Formats: sequence, structure tokens, C-alpha cells
Amino acid sequence: MDSIFLQLVVDGLANGAIYAALALAIVLVHRATGMINFAQGAMAVMSTFLAWSMWQVGLPAPVAILVTIVISMVMGAAVERLVIRRFEQGSEHTAVIVTVGLLVLFTGLAGLFWGYTAVEFPSLFPLGTLNIAGAFVSYQSLGNIAVLLLVVLGLQLLFKKTKLGLALRAVADNPESSSLSGIPVGNLLMVGWGLAAALGALAGALIAPKVFLDPHMLDQVLVYALAAAILGGLNSPLGAVVAAMLIGVVENLAGHYITIIGDDLKIAVPLIAMFIILLVRPQGLFGQKEVVRV
Repeated sequence: MDSIFLQLVVDGLANGAIYAALALAIVLVHRATGMINFAQGAMAVMSTFLAWSMWQVGLPAPVAILVTIVISMVMGAAVERLVIRRFEQGSEHTAVIVTVGLLVLFTGLAGLFWGYTAVEFPSLFPLGTLNIAGAFVSYQSLGNIAVLLLVVLGLQLLFKKTKLGLALRAVADNPESSSLSGIPVGNLLMVGWGLAAALGALAGALIAPKVFLDPHMLDQVLVYALAAAILGGLNSPLGAVVAAMLIGVVENLAGHYITIIGDDLKIAVPLIAMFIILLVRPQGLFGQKEVVRV
């Protein structure tokens, strides 16, 4: 196999792991609440800055990240209770606009408190690279992929094997029927946002060492993450990861081998792929088609 091709594939998988980290948080909040949270990236950036501040005052990076994940869970639950809940019974378009407004708010707060200068964030994994058949992959990328696989497994178990997961799915699918069945819909929506915010904090901690930390760190990543979540299926954590990896590989190969695309137009690759998939299979590659009884 051509070494350049192999290196492009390996680098694409490493980039895909970055997109997948945030895509998982988007899928989680959608699967638990039925909403797409466009502020997920900005909330993750805020959480990552909190972890960075704790690290700066001497707390070990793993401990700082764990503490931040707990704080982020509370923050996500508070956002749902204080802001999102006021619009959940209204139009879906209104809820989308609210999450876009939260994106602007959290980005502005991050800039206000921490400034707009990019800072270095500590990696949870050793420095250095591993030679695999002539292609070089960093230990950080391998660690990110391993963490993502564990998260996917955990989410699959949560939604398919636990009462909490089944209740979250029921609330997302039909909140009215769930409420009539005695399920505490409001509390479960709050839990869903809290879990998604915690996962977003983990995603930020995995991404920041590779791209540096600043208030706009996840702006471009959010585009890829949304594309991955939609391509893979908004109710499939595994689908989001697989789609993110495919996007990372395809954009790398297209940028190198298709001259007209190059590095400048690589971001168009996931958008084109998303457009094609939505035309052919609107529920995504791994998503399930909704069945409506009449």
C-alpha cells in the first residue's frame, strides 16, 4: 500500500476522532431530549477552560478534567431547567434559535473571562508517535479513539440495558405519552442535558491538546460533528463515530487527490456527503426510520 495513502488514512482517522468526540455529545442530547443543541461546542469550550484554570493552579490534569465533567453535568442540567424548559413546548424552530443564542452567549463569556489568545491544554496521553506499516500516528490520537470506543459502549449500554436509558428514549420519542405513563419527563430532560454537557466536557478535553484552546476552538469542529451526527443517525452513537471517521478519511483523501478541493475546500466534503445521504436515507446510515401509526 502506498505510504502517502496510508498516512492520509491514518491522519483522517485521527481527525475523525476529534469530530466524533463532539458528535457523540450532540447525539446524546438528541437521543435523550429530541433536540439538536447547537451550543454543544460552546458549552464544551467553557468546560475546557474551567479544567485549564484548575490545571493552572496546580491540580493534576486528569483530576481537573474529572471535576470539570461533574461541574459540566450540573451546568447542562441548569441550562435545561432555567432556559430550554421555557421553550420546549413551543416551536422546534424557536428551540433551535435558543440554542444558537446560547452558542453566542457561551462563546462571549469564554472570551470575557479567559480572553481570545490560544493557550496550550495538557494531554491525557504520552507524547510521541507510533509507526504503523510506515504511517505515523500519535499516542494522543490512539488514546482519543480508545476513549471514544469506551464512551460508545457505555452509551449503548445506557440506552438499551438500563431503566434510565429506556426512560430517556421514551421521553425523547413521545414526551406526552411518557408523562401520562408516570415518567418524570421534566427531570429526565434535565438529566439528558446534564449527561450531554458532561460528555461535551470530555470531548473538549480530548480535542484541546490537538488544536489549542480558545473561545472559537470548536467552531469548525461543530460543523463536522453535526455532519457526522446526521450522517450516522441522530439516534445512533456508534453511527456518529463511524460517520466521523469516514468524514475524516474522505476529506483527507479528497483534499490530497482532487486538486480543485485542496486544503481550502475540504470542509465542503462533509456538507456534500450530508446532502447526498439525506436525499437517499434521511434517517442516516445507522439511524432507524420513524414509524407513525395512523
